[in-house]
Amino acid sequence: MTSSVEQVVLLAEDGAPIGVADKATVHDLDTRLHLAFSCHVFDEAGRILVTRRALSKLTWPGVWTNSFCGHPGPGEDLTEAVHRRAEQELGIPAGALLSLEAVLPDFRYRAVDASGVVENEICPVYRAIVDASALQPSADEVAEYFWAEPHTLLSAVEATPFAFSPWLTLQLPGVMAALHAV
Repeated sequence: MTSSVEQVVLLAEDGAPIGVADKATVHDLDTRLHLAFSCHVFDEAGRILVTRRALSKLTWPGVWTNSFCGHPGPGEDLTEAVHRRAEQELGIPAGALLSLEAVLPDFRYRAVDASGVVENEICPVYRAIVDASALQPSADEVAEYFWAEPHTLLSAVEATPFAFSPWLTLQLPGVMAALHAV
């Protein structure tokens, strides 16, 4: 029997797992270091999907961000967690992910939102290519979405970083560099 309470994997400073905590209790004013992931979705035409976080989200509600992100559960493989969250947040079934690769496997950040809630994560970053017609975002996760030209998005993030999530502003240059390395 599986628990209906979503848990996150707590980490030591060196990234070693040291326990678990309920997701609902881990993001607070003194968030413990934990494991997460982030995914930047591209369509076959090379456009990147940006989403605006639902207004009901605990952290950075209503802010434009990467395509989707989440937390692997205890013992869950990271790529399986990416597939799970792609379906939960964006309605993208596993078969619609045409490719998936880690582009910033060692990404780590700490950020504090306007309410004082802290994100403190080791957060490998993935790039996926999808069949864009499969997109059916969940209103609980996504208020709006937009397919952008990557360089246009990078220019917008550089000009107005306050309009985007801190993890997007930190990740996007590395994601763009990985695009050019292909």
